[in-house]
Amino acid sequence: MTSKKTTKKATRANTTATAANATPARNATRAKQAAKGKPKQKGILDIAAEMLAKSKKPMGCKEIVEHAIEKGLWKTKGQTPSATLYAAIIREIAKRGKDARFKKVDRGLFTAAKAGRK
Repeated sequence: MTSKKTTKKATRANTTATAANATPARNATRAKQAAKGKPKQKGILDIAAEMLAKSKKPMGCKEIVEHAIEKGLWKTKGQTPSATLYAAIIREIAKRGKDARFKKVDRGLFTAAKAGRK
């Protein structure tokens, strides 16, 4: 019985060590890309904030994603990028409150928060 418990503890320790080592490797890769002169690709949240700031009307996440992909600003292999964007925007609004870059206008429609406060 004691050998099973020992095995589980060892497995947990290995899993934790592996997860802790993954982040520095990822950061090293990004640093190498930056050193080579490759610009960091913008995330969809940054792209959405820029698009909404330029837009005169509220936009839905599906529309934002379609425009970003059409213009070549963003690439994805995900099956539901608009749902991912929606969740990210909602998280930012909940976390930052009044300091969020987005403002929910209606169900599924967002606008830039700064533009709405004039």
